[in-house]
Amino acid sequence: MSDWNAPYPTGVPCWVDLTVPDVEAGLAFYRGLFGWEATIGPAELGYYTSCTLGGRMVAGVGGRMPDQEGPPEWTIHFAAEDADDVARRIGEAGGTVVLPPMDVMTFGRMALATDPTGATFGLWQAGDHRGAGVVNEPGAVVWNELYTPDSARAKQFYTSVFDFSYDDMSDADFDYATFKVRGELRGGIAGARNGPPPHWATYFAVGDADETVDRVDDLGGKILRGPEESPYGRVAAVQDPQGAVFNVIAVASDPNSPE
Repeated sequence: MSDWNAPYPTGVPCWVDLTVPDVEAGLAFYRGLFGWEATIGPAELGYYTSCTLGGRMVAGVGGRMPDQEGPPEWTIHFAAEDADDVARRIGEAGGTVVLPPMDVMTFGRMALATDPTGATFGLWQAGDHRGAGVVNEPGAVVWNELYTPDSARAKQFYTSVFDFSYDDMSDADFDYATFKVRGELRGGIAGARNGPPPHWATYFAVGDADETVDRVDDLGGKILRGPEESPYGRVAAVQDPQGAVFNVIAVASDPNSPE
């Protein structure tokens, strides 16, 4: 199932968004790449724009704060039925609440935090805006994955905060576990001691990875890795023209159904 019309349970990835220096240029890139529909949002909301795919909410793009450092990046938001309570648990589990829970008009209640290994994520308590209305189809999010140098500490943290359970897929050369929320598969955690800084990586589904990568290049983006075959489909890591990194995958099967 790709449509999602109900509130997401606490701990389920429910939304991704991106802050960029030039919102209109960002929207033009993702419109061209994924076919998103978007009209730039109002100045009082930092030009934040909720993009749609076939009329269904898919992801957000907004402007960066003047003092925001580092390259643009996609941010994963976990559903929180009570954002204040989840924020409290984040602190108790060793994470840091960077932006305490705050109301976003009538759309919902949000917060930003980092886990003890340094990866940033958001919380979203649904109001009028429940989160993504479409997942797991071309142009929409299909997978979320944490890269961290301390997977054991990360898994402990996310279990304390969101009650994640894990299926360990590791071997001698590979540190990886998928995580579940209420018994349903929702994403993965990868140990990456010599990799990039800790971060949550976003994967968008596409119909044809090679054709999508060609389109990234045509639209001014960069190909960082692939396309290459994986057990789950043909995948590539790419970068948009303003520096945000994300992944595209032509999935061999649906790894992350909301049902």
